[in-house]
Amino acid sequence: MKRSARKPPPKTLPPVLPNVGTEAIFRKRLDDLIEEMNNSIKYWIGATFKANADEIAMDELPSAALQRMIRKLARQWEKRFNDGAPRLAEYYTKAQHLRSKKQLEKILKDAGFQIDFKMNKKMQDIVRATMNEQVSLIKSIQKQHFTQIEGLVMRAVTKGGDLNELSKKIHHQYGVTKRRAALISRDQNNKAVAVFTRAQQLELGITEALWMHSHAGKEPRPTHLANNGKKYDVAKGWYDPDANGKGKGAWIHPGELINCRCVSRSIIPGL
Repeated sequence: MKRSARKPPPKTLPPVLPNVGTEAIFRKRLDDLIEEMNNSIKYWIGATFKANADEIAMDELPSAALQRMIRKLARQWEKRFNDGAPRLAEYYTKAQHLRSKKQLEKILKDAGFQIDFKMNKKMQDIVRATMNEQVSLIKSIQKQHFTQIEGLVMRAVTKGGDLNELSKKIHHQYGVTKRRAALISRDQNNKAVAVFTRAQQLELGITEALWMHSHAGKEPRPTHLANNGKKYDVAKGWYDPDANGKGKGAWIHPGELINCRCVSRSIIPGL
């Protein structure tokens, strides 16, 4: 009697990782734009306050003039962000897609599979959707910043116009905006690589993967940490019982939730 050949065990591939260099370039371009915006705000608010110092001191609050100045600046910077966001998002998204594509092709090649991913219609849609999301987030940086700045200026005027104190608060808001830009850069880097990888996994017919926790964050999600190394369905995702951080669950994929740095390791069935 012939003994049947034993089926080879499945191969677990290394993960496709977000590229820190691409993230750093994106963040640097956002930082430069935010710094230029902040310098413009400081200059014009300072000039307007000094021009109206006597009126402020006499409690004849020149809030209308300051509000006009802020909203004029807001329109100018909205145009700058609206013009720059599509170009930056296009560069960033295409760079992320190309790097993740090449990384996965190399991983597969090292495992004995020669694959050359093509830009099909489905991937084009995914790239376009990713790009549009990034455009919206970039534009939101300017909008949120000016909303906060206008509130700070109006409150300063009603309290007698202490320019030094206002300058400190504007500087604090500048830091808040820069930290938000850093979060956007990191989060979008993780999300884009994760969604591109998942699309390529499904294109290859890979149905299962291992969920891998990054161990990088200071406050890891307990559910993600507990799921480290466990198998999940690539198409369906994994049910996180605390996806919103308040006990509400949802089906998710690695890198999908805000600031999630988890990745996946593709499982190739034994052939």
